[in-house]
Amino acid sequence: MKDFILKSISFVFHPLIMPLLGVMFYFHKTPRYIPEPLRNAKIFSIVILTIILPILLFFLLKTINKVETIYLKSTKERLIPLLINCVIIVLILLRVLTSNEIIELYFFFLGILCSTMACLIMAIFKVKASIHMIAASGFFMFAIAIGIHFQININGTIALMMIVLGAIATSRLHLKAHSNQELIIGMFTGLFPQLVFMNYWL
Repeated sequence: MKDFILKSISFVFHPLIMPLLGVMFYFHKTPRYIPEPLRNAKIFSIVILTIILPILLFFLLKTINKVETIYLKSTKERLIPLLINCVIIVLILLRVLTSNEIIELYFFFLGILCSTMACLIMAIFKVKASIHMIAASGFFMFAIAIGIHFQININGTIALMMIVLGAIATSRLHLKAHSNQELIIGMFTGLFPQLVFMNYWL
C-alpha cells in the first residue's frame, strides 16, 4: 500500500502537469477580466503542447529505443526529451503566451525554459537533478508571486504545495530515483529562475 501511494505521488505530480497547473492557477486567481474564450483557448493550447505532444513524442522515442520510461532515469535518456521540451516552450512563448498579452504567464514560462535549459546542461555534464522537484518548486514560487502581485491570501495553496513538495521528495527517495543532493539541486533549479523573473512583472 505504501509503495502504491508513493508511486502514485510521482505519477500524479508528474512534471508535465505543472505548467498547466500554473496557467489554471493564474486564471483562477487573477482579478483581471480575461474573456472566457481566450482563457479556454490558452488552456487548450497548453494541454496540447505541454502534455499531449510530449507524451506522443515520448512513445516515439521509446519506439526507437531512445528512452525506457517516462521518468527518464539516466542523464543520457534526458537529453533529447529536454531539448524537445525547450523547443516546445519557445513555441509557447512565441505563439501562445506572448509578452504583450499575459505578462505573468509569459515570465512563468520563461522561467520554465531557463530551468529546463539548466537541467539539460546538467544532463550533458552527467549531473542529474530531480525534474519533479524542478517543476513543482517552480510552480510553488510562481504561486507565491501571484499572491504578492494581486495581494490575495493564498496561505492554503502555500501550505498544500509545501506538503506536495515534501511528498514528491519522499516519493522520489523511496523509489530510489534520486539522492538528497539531486532533490535539492532540482528544487533550486526550479525556484531560482522564477525568483529572478519576478523582478520583471511583480
